[in-house]
Amino acid sequence: MARTRRRHRVTLIVFVIAAAATCLALGWWQWDRYESASGTGQNLGYALQWPLFAAFCVYGYRRFVKLEDQQAEIVDAESTEGSDDSDAAATAPVGPRPEVPDSGPGRLGRLLGRDSAPAVTEIPADLLPQRGAAPANAAGPAPAEYAPEDQRLREYNEYLAQLDERSMKGRGR
Repeated sequence: MARTRRRHRVTLIVFVIAAAATCLALGWWQWDRYESASGTGQNLGYALQWPLFAAFCVYGYRRFVKLEDQQAEIVDAESTEGSDDSDAAATAPVGPRPEVPDSGPGRLGRLLGRDSAPAVTEIPADLLPQRGAAPANAAGPAPAEYAPEDQRLREYNEYLAQLDERSMKGRGR
């Protein structure tokens, strides 16, 4: 298992080095653009921003490795706690168990000082606005039911449709 993890980390290290080097190269490129005759403040901003991206790549990798190690320690501790061998007790890690961020449903409750957060099991019926009843006529309401603005719009659209028909007839189509 350790051998697989070692290969996995080497691959990640190569990826992080490549990502950080790319970010630093882009920062250098933006700095050169800033110093050129056509350079602007935007180039300076990018030149300062790219090294921060490189630092974040390194930080993200270090955080990932730390959480991975903590999880491995927990798994090892749990596997040794379950066995009754005296050797297992001798090899078990000494000290408190490392904390691993919990993304379970009870995390919010613990953050708020409660034992557990209430689980949402269904969407309340009054959460969304209610729709009115659908009109009986599937094509739309009768012309008498239109508001005055809607009536004028409908008449205008009918007029445009008639003009379109005339222009099509005039072109011989």
